Amino acid sequence: MAKSVNITQLKNQLLEKINTEDLIQLEKVERYIELVKSFRAMSKVIKKDGETVAIKTIGERNKINASLLSIEKSFDFKEEDTDHSGSDLI
Repeated sequence: MAKSVNITQLKNQLLEKINTEDLIQLEKVERYIELVKSFRAMSKVIKKDGETVAIKTIGERNKINASLLSIEKSFDFKEEDTDHSGSDLI
């Protein structure tokens, strides 16, 4: 199983990619991080108890995942410097 991404590092990376003066974007980052924490907590319960025992938890986890994807799509990330040339393909 892959190692989990550190929550603090994830939050810092997201904050680097947004305008931190924009309160809406800051709120999205906070919500996103809380949803990631919830998703991980539910995943631990499912792993411990098994999928057949915790059907409700699986459904809730799927809802959280959908919310995470929705927030990801709505981020207003700053443009990165992407001056690429043909030599980048080699």
